[in-house]
Amino acid sequence: MPAVTVPDNLALPRIAGTTPDTVIRPVRSITDAPSGFEGEGFPVRRAFAGVALADLDPFIHMDQMGEVEYAPGEPKGTAWHPHRGFETVTYMIDGTFQHQDSIGGGGLITNGSTQWMTAGSGILHIERPPEQLIASGGLFHGIQLWVNLPAAQKLVDPRYQDLDAGDSVLVTSPDGGALVRVIAGDVGGHRGPGSTHTPISLAHATVEPGAELVLPWPGEFNALVYVLAGRGTVGAAAQPLHTGQLVVHGSGDALTLWAAEEQEARHPALDVLVLGGRPIREPVAAHGPFVMNTRAELVQAFEHYEAGRLGRVPADHIGHS
Repeated sequence: MPAVTVPDNLALPRIAGTTPDTVIRPVRSITDAPSGFEGEGFPVRRAFAGVALADLDPFIHMDQMGEVEYAPGEPKGTAWHPHRGFETVTYMIDGTFQHQDSIGGGGLITNGSTQWMTAGSGILHIERPPEQLIASGGLFHGIQLWVNLPAAQKLVDPRYQDLDAGDSVLVTSPDGGALVRVIAGDVGGHRGPGSTHTPISLAHATVEPGAELVLPWPGEFNALVYVLAGRGTVGAAAQPLHTGQLVVHGSGDALTLWAAEEQEARHPALDVLVLGGRPIREPVAAHGPFVMNTRAELVQAFEHYEAGRLGRVPADHIGHS
């Protein structure tokens, strides 16, 4: 169950309904995200695995972290590592992560909050469960998304945005059957708080069993839907989908999703992440923690990191153990 909910969806602003001229975006592909491990060994689903970069543009990579219920002593995070050339978005659906970086940013990313880090010219950072969570164990579920930067902004100054759970804009479908948390960009005329170099829209929707969500979507953006939990259908042809699947849409004005009448007891609704952005349409050279335009730029990024030009680990850094 996502941390951010409301007692009554009908008390929220409504997403505008469709018109007879609305074109529902067709489904181009549905792929299954393979499972793996990240950092010190926390479980992830690789949401974009097997999908062409041209279909993802301007996104590069996305992991669903968890969903896992840790026992005491089990929570894991990452070691200090560098980034250059893109932005990272960490959205904690349930649980807590602690962030620190080499430009002074940091803090707790807690239930429903988002941490937006522009790596730009280069930054070091770490994300770990806080000591109290390591001691107690608990639920851990979130998303890390990589948003590309165009060549002209690859080396912008790093920056950090901390968006509290209460900063997200909450709206509902016309009949109240879906709760939509708008994190960034414009979704159905409602704008989220995230400030991005690359124009994108990002929302987390919970669709109740038997309900339909028709979501207007910017025509110049691509459109992706990732199923965090639950079962349902997508598109005008009502193609089935379930947990851990990514949907790539074609062009049109809106997306449509329907939640199955029967859901698993531990996931009582269909939960999806809906994201899209204006394609950059530039060459991508990505390796490890760097996303550049050419191999020469990648080599330079590694050289700059080894020379300490992407930042230094602060003296009061977390992650000592």
